[in-house]
Amino acid sequence: MITKSVVKDIQSLTGKKYRDQAGLFLAEGSKLVEELLRDRPHAIKKIFALENWIEHNKIIDPAIQLTRVTTAELKRLSQLITPHEVVAVVAKFPQIPLRQGNGLTVVCCGIQDPGNFGTILRTADWFGVNQIVCSPDTVDVYNPKVVQATMGSIARLAVHFLEIEPWLKKQQLPIYAAVLDGKPLYEIARSRQGILLIGNEAKGVPASLLTTNNITGVTIPKVGGAESLNVAVATGILLSWFS
Repeated sequence: MITKSVVKDIQSLTGKKYRDQAGLFLAEGSKLVEELLRDRPHAIKKIFALENWIEHNKIIDPAIQLTRVTTAELKRLSQLITPHEVVAVVAKFPQIPLRQGNGLTVVCCGIQDPGNFGTILRTADWFGVNQIVCSPDTVDVYNPKVVQATMGSIARLAVHFLEIEPWLKKQQLPIYAAVLDGKPLYEIARSRQGILLIGNEAKGVPASLLTTNNITGVTIPKVGGAESLNVAVATGILLSWFS
């Protein structure tokens, strides 16, 4: 039996304030939870799962509190319209120092949509990027919709929130900014070392950042009639070239 207190505690983690206070976040769905079990097993504190999921996933860490739930109980815990088989309560990952000169770093400047941000993280993971830098006005990486959209990639990425401009001025690597009027992407020399700036869905990369030394504006050449590209799609195209 899932108590009202447990439901309240789980639902409170949908808010950033309570995630920050508790140092916890939510993860839902078999793929996401299974990847966390593989890559960050010690971060998982509690699992609420249907009997079928438990039978197919051996939880050997005694530190994980495992609770069998019914479909009706899972619906009370889930943030999804159609709940999956499992909900996990996970500890936020320890912050590690930013590494310098370590391949590509993606910088998210004010990304607001959780789905876009999560997809950017998943795409970065696909292309071997292992650290992300975000401006303070970027959506919280532990927002449930962000976590869901990463499909487990959140477990393999170091995500840092900081003031972009002073940090950027200290960098020695080539810096590329996704803009509408930059140099065509396919004229840019491929490089696995550099910093890629991705701007807000509506406003783009802040103008104040575009004056930074050693920065190159980059544009994905338009062929068809679409007015714009989704920011996560654009990130994938850019990373494909630089990777």
